[in-house]
Amino acid sequence: MSTSLRAAAWLLAPLFAMTSQAQTSQRQYQLQRNGDAPAVLKLVDAPVRQPGAHEVLVRVHAASLNRRDVYVKLGQYPGPKPATLVPLSDGAGEVVAIGSGVTRVRKGDRVAGIFFQQWLEGRPKPEYMGSALGGAVDGMLSQYVTLNENGLVKLPKYLSWEEAATLPCAGVTVWNALVTRGHTQRGDFVLLLGTGGVSIEGLQLAKALGAQPIITSSSDEKLARARQLGAVATVNYKTTPEWDQAVRAATGGGGVQQALEVGGKDTLPKTLASLGAGGHVALIGGLSSFGGEIPSVLLIGNNATASGIYVGSRADFEALIAFLEKHPLHPVIDKVFAFEDAAAAYDYLDSGALFGKVVIRM
Repeated sequence: MSTSLRAAAWLLAPLFAMTSQAQTSQRQYQLQRNGDAPAVLKLVDAPVRQPGAHEVLVRVHAASLNRRDVYVKLGQYPGPKPATLVPLSDGAGEVVAIGSGVTRVRKGDRVAGIFFQQWLEGRPKPEYMGSALGGAVDGMLSQYVTLNENGLVKLPKYLSWEEAATLPCAGVTVWNALVTRGHTQRGDFVLLLGTGGVSIEGLQLAKALGAQPIITSSSDEKLARARQLGAVATVNYKTTPEWDQAVRAATGGGGVQQALEVGGKDTLPKTLASLGAGGHVALIGGLSSFGGEIPSVLLIGNNATASGIYVGSRADFEALIAFLEKHPLHPVIDKVFAFEDAAAAYDYLDSGALFGKVVIRM
């Protein structure tokens, strides 16, 4: 080897070493649990598992948080509680390696993981529930993840990594609630509670569907922002305790056709009182605590329906993406945290101060 070539090799050696190292070891967060105590979030060094047959290695660029992630950390979420778990269901990144037999994606593709890795289409089955990222299996708060090719969807090119990372849970939940199960029609009144990720993405999607969003909050400032996004009416539930009456008044007295119920036990009675004839309530969350009764006579008398919504399938996600290709919405991101500040992102989400989504950039 000539002197010049040896010099070039010496100069490039650290670069090749860094490239190799980046794909064999990584930094990732783990929820480490000891008994029944809340899990501790720790940033650790971990190996990168190379993809096997029908598997894909994804370099994660951004991940987003949902209220569910706080419950998982506190040990308050149903299901298994492994001693060590990589958290978060939502993340977006780039395919950097593929295993044998992979046909759905290629290196360089922009992808996101689906919430339930085994729920691809149709009705959910009990065995699918054990494949939820960041709950039953390791999730997305990691520099690299290795997933089955069937557990990925390709992303619209116009979305940033941060925007794309908000879709797997909140976006698919909203699509399932308003479209797959709700069959929202143009002109429908849609009730949204609060200004968290599901409600704000619900507002945006409802508007794009030609519906009329109505939203509640305890903050007049947040309500003003919601009106800028297209809310046709807003209600401050602190200054208007009987907010269901204000919601009905905003519809001309007929009530809403769609309601995304994320509040749980404390808000459910008023959400049901806001529902109009032929309406649909999507039971999604439990910010005030899960539970509450649904009087059957109310549903029967109104010819109304109630659906339990637990995210959705890959087919739901792909239908949402097809819609976004034609109606390029930009999910609202309240705050982006650095990878090293993941604990602060959890605290901020738990504070309730957010408007939209909280994202961690890798």
